[in-house]
This record gives sequence, C-alpha cells and structure tokens, in this order.
Amino acid sequence: MPTTAPTPAELDKYRAGADRFIAALDQEYYDHYAGLKDELELEPIYREHADLLTLEASQRLGEAAKAEPTQRMHELWRFACEGYLGGLTREHAERVAALESTLEVQLGEQKVGFRMLRPTMANEPKSEERAAIERARNDLTDRNINPLHVEALAVEADALRSLGAPNALALYKGFGLKLDELAAQCRGFLDSTERLYEKAADKLFRERAGVSLSQAQRWDTVRVMRAPEWDPYFKGDLMVPALKATLGDLGIDLDEQRRLGQVVVDDEQRPNKSPRAFCSPIEVPGKVMLVIQPMGGADDWRALFHEAGHAEHFAHTSADLPVEARRMGDNAVTEGWAMLLQHLTDEPAWLNRRLDFPRADEFAWEGAATLLFFVRRYCAKLLYELEFHATPVSQIEGLRSRYVELLGDALKIEPSPTDYLSDIDPGFYVSNYLRSWAFEAQIRTHLKHEFGTTWFARREAGGLLRELWSEGQRLDAHDMLKQVTGTEIELEAVAERIREHLK
Repeated sequence: MPTTAPTPAELDKYRAGADRFIAALDQEYYDHYAGLKDELELEPIYREHADLLTLEASQRLGEAAKAEPTQRMHELWRFACEGYLGGLTREHAERVAALESTLEVQLGEQKVGFRMLRPTMANEPKSEERAAIERARNDLTDRNINPLHVEALAVEADALRSLGAPNALALYKGFGLKLDELAAQCRGFLDSTERLYEKAADKLFRERAGVSLSQAQRWDTVRVMRAPEWDPYFKGDLMVPALKATLGDLGIDLDEQRRLGQVVVDDEQRPNKSPRAFCSPIEVPGKVMLVIQPMGGADDWRALFHEAGHAEHFAHTSADLPVEARRMGDNAVTEGWAMLLQHLTDEPAWLNRRLDFPRADEFAWEGAATLLFFVRRYCAKLLYELEFHATPVSQIEGLRSRYVELLGDALKIEPSPTDYLSDIDPGFYVSNYLRSWAFEAQIRTHLKHEFGTTWFARREAGGLLRELWSEGQRLDAHDMLKQVTGTEIELEAVAERIREHLK
C-alpha cells in the first residue's frame, strides 16, 4: 500500500505527542545527569510513545515534507526519523550511560569515576600524570564503550536503508541541512586562520603549560583549557551571584524566575552529578532546569553562562508557538544565544564590571586564542563527520587514522584515535555549533553598534533579547540574523572577532 501523508488532524495529534515525548526525555536526562538516579531509563519512555517513532510515521511525515517542503514540516519529519532511529539504539545509549556512571579508575589511593577523569586530568599539574590518566580513560573507552558505538552504528545503518537513505549524510541533507556549503566555509576558515592559530596557540601553550605548540601533547590541552592560574578570580561561590547580577542588568530577575519555576537552578552537590553545567528544558517555557555543580575556574564559569543562555532563551520562548518552534527548529539559534552569554566571561568590560578583574585584556587575549582553537577543532570535526557518515560500518575502523589526520592538521596536536567514535555529535550537531559562533559574533557586533560596548548592562538590550528569545526557533539562524542585522551567516565573522582581540 502506498504511503500517505498525515491529515491535518493527525498532524496536530502527532505534535501534541511529540511535545510530551520530548518533555519526558528531558526529565529523564535531567534526573540521571543531575545525579538524582543512577540509571538512564529510556525504554519506558520510548514504549509509551511508540506510535510516534515507527517506521510508518517517519515515512508518512516524509511524504508530508515532500508535499509541503517548509521548515516546520521538515522538523517534524526529522523528529520522527531521529525518534525511530533513537528507539532502535536506545539500549546502546542506556548501556553507555550506565558504563560512564559506574566505571572507575584507581588513581593512587583513590578511585575516580569515568566522568570525572577529564576534570581530574585538567586539575593535574604534572604532564606525565595527565598522560597516565588519559591512557586509563582510553583503555576503558576502547574495551567497554566503543564496541557499543559500533553495534549501534550497525543497527542504524539497517534502519537508514528502510528510510530510503543510503547513509546518515544523505538523510540529513534531505532535511535541508546545507552541509556542503558549511564545509566550504570551514575549509576557508582553516586556511585563513592557519598562521594566526599557530602563533596564538604557541603562545597560549607556552604560558599555560610551559610547552610550545610543537611539543604539546593532547593531555596538555585539557590543562591549557582549564587555565588554573585564573582560578582566584573565578570562584565557585561567585558563579550564580554573577549570573544573577548580569541578568539583572538586562532586566531579568533570576530570583523571580526561580520562584515561578520558570528557571530552576540546581546547584546541589551530588556524587554522580555531571561535573559540567547543562540545561534541561523540560517544559518550554514553563520549567527549564539549569544544572551546575560549582567548582570554579574560568571554564566552569563559561559553561554556566553558556547553559544560562539556553535557559533564558527557552524560558522566554512564547508558549503560543507550535512544538516545531518551541522544542525543535534550528539549534544554531539557541546555541547562538548560549554563546552570547558565555563570551561575556571573556569580555574585558564585563570582567571589570562584575569581578574587578586584573589584566582583563590579557585574559581576553587568551579567550580569543581558546575560541580559535575550538572553532578550528569543530571545522575539522565537521569535515570528519561528513566522511564518517558516508562510510559503511564495515569500514569504520579505518577512520581512526582519518580522525587523527584531520583534527591533528587543524590543531597541530594529535588527538587520541580512541575518540574516533565518541567524538561524533548526533544529527550533525557540530553544524549548529559552527553556525552559532558566526551568529553570535554578528549579533554581538549589532548589539555593540546599537547599545555601546557595555550593551550587556543596558535594559534596552535586554528588551531586544527578550523579544528575539520569544521567537523560540521559529526562524532558523540565517533568517533570524538576516531579520536583525541584514547579514548572512559567515564563519569569517568569527575570525574577525578573534583578530580583534589577538592583534
């Protein structure tokens, strides 16, 4: 029997079900990664909403997207396909999460959980000790976690064929992702910033780790990004007060949001809580969880402000928007708002206002060098993922060397081949990060032009942000940027922003 597109009534019912499914998933992810429960239990949620996630539902929504090729319809089709694929691999996701929360390594006289190995490595001043921790982590990953990733990829490959796609790359291009255009921008960015990066990264590694870029090893990178010498100025107990004051300058009352349950700040210490801040938008806009385990340090502050950007975006999203604009849509938009708040922590004017910060220009220089490192890394990641998702599972092991080649060439530091499977963002999410950096750089330029260098202390700027946040993700990043600034997404805008601080 030919596949038919859903009726309008069936689409409305599907939207309502999708809204509840996503809410249940976000609640479960919050409970697990906030350390409230040991197991990540996805199966009951998928079972309850099984009718949304069938092959038939994916195929029928695909027909609807062909008949009405709008962003909204593509989002529903994408949701159905990702739900179908996720349902088939949820057992693997649960097993990986369980391993990550239970695996431990004996370091001296103490046992350290798998999720705390990277933070432990970052806090270890001795390079040889960091190397030993990384070897232990790589061993656990290759023996316990990577086999599950390969199993999941094999299951997904069979399912993709049933969706009419030879591989994930073809499927996501069908959703409208302009990956080839973005890849071309990435190659241009890598070329245009090559010499700038080599000079800046060499200086950064010499000052933070005592080694040149040519001498640096991958286990030195976590220490460099950790930047412990700045810890006295980024205290853990000042994180939430600084966020509260920053939002207050923009006319946003975090205490009132907490009282109403719109933004719930979970800052309790728990043994299995994720060491990195995250946001879980359980109800958009009604119940957004901002989760932190305040440890202090520049990287911890950046993570908090990043996730707070997500939280405020979701908390201000209009409840009248359809689920496609509230819970789906182009995530480069919400990542862009997250980057906007995150990058305040590298802004000299903000540092001097909030922290009475010494050597703010020096810290801003280091922040720009760090940003350049990450944007180049993600450019290489996108190029790798394009190859990864076009490679048959039977040949996937051969991509270890390609992963090392692409990322090593971009960063001049060889990555661990062990990460060739785990360093993959589901659904080409890497493209959202890349476009969000450009979106943020161009929005920031607009805010500075309209409200001055200290735009973050102007209630008028906060008013504009709340207006834009209320749109949720009704518009993609390109259309929203065009509407606000008249410009198009361009990675070179990030390069210009970086050069501004590095010159």
